[in-house]
Amino acid sequence: MKTKSFIPVMLMVLTFAMVSCNAATTPASTQTPIPPNPSNTPLPDITVIPTPMPPSGATETLPPAASNTPVPVGAGTVDIKIAGFAFDPASVTVKVGTTVRWTNQDSATHSVTSDTGVWDSGSIAQGETYTRVFDTVGTFAYHCGVHPSMKGTITVTS
Repeated sequence: MKTKSFIPVMLMVLTFAMVSCNAATTPASTQTPIPPNPSNTPLPDITVIPTPMPPSGATETLPPAASNTPVPVGAGTVDIKIAGFAFDPASVTVKVGTTVRWTNQDSATHSVTSDTGVWDSGSIAQGETYTRVFDTVGTFAYHCGVHPSMKGTITVTS
């Protein structure tokens, strides 16, 4: 794994937090989507920390949430595996503020790229992860930029 600088990571986190705060206080009709990166300018160096995965066949059980307990914004994480040249699960429904974490379990490099170009993970090597907080209600289709037949959908509800 490549060793990267901590400062660019913090700058990206702070930038994302500032953009998220602005998006939360700006009416949807005045929000401007982030344009795609047509020149494919390299993204700043970041450190990707692999997430340990349970052994094959192992399952993790979470206690059921109380039906009358609201989900705190940003408190939950949903995991999506990239395995067998597919996103698993391919479609998920989450609440606003949920973090989605993709983990590449394939030996091939993949990416998680918004169909509208709003986000692009860049290359994700085996064992690496990419996370994104979904703070806007809607349906977000994505694909692998390396293997466009790999597709997925995130549906965000309030």
